Amino acid sequence: MKPDADSTTRLLTWEQVAAFVKSARSAGRRIVFTNGVFDLLHPGHVRYLQHARSLGDLLIVGLNADASVSRNKGPQRPITPEAERAEVLAGLDCVDAVVIFAEDTPADIVRLVQPDVLVKGADWPTDQVVGRDTVEARGGRVVLVPVEQGHSTSAIVERIRSGR
Repeated sequence: MKPDADSTTRLLTWEQVAAFVKSARSAGRRIVFTNGVFDLLHPGHVRYLQHARSLGDLLIVGLNADASVSRNKGPQRPITPEAERAEVLAGLDCVDAVVIFAEDTPADIVRLVQPDVLVKGADWPTDQVVGRDTVEARGGRVVLVPVEQGHSTSAIVERIRSGR
């Protein structure tokens, strides 16, 4: 059900992701959605995405646009531009599609995708998961995936800055 093996074709516009979801849903596929910055991809990210993908038939990743990342994480972020972050994510076998969103939260893209399963890291309190209301209103569920200890973009940045 992947749009194509070429990672650049897995990067979808909002219109394309809507069509992709419609096709997948009509085929009876369970749609999983997660979102994030994925600035410096590390093993924790990969394990998280693999876990998310195991919860359904296909995984759509909402990726914060550069401006959204800067507003949420500060002017020094992102380190990697959105086009490169999207290409890396789309190159992972566990990711079926990537869609970039410019808003500060994924609320609008979650409303568009209407996933069966919404996945976030377990460091998020369930009642603060953006899109939870949308997903649960249509009978879907929110799954909190354990966060891999010792893996974080912030820790990588700190190691680089400290010269370790």
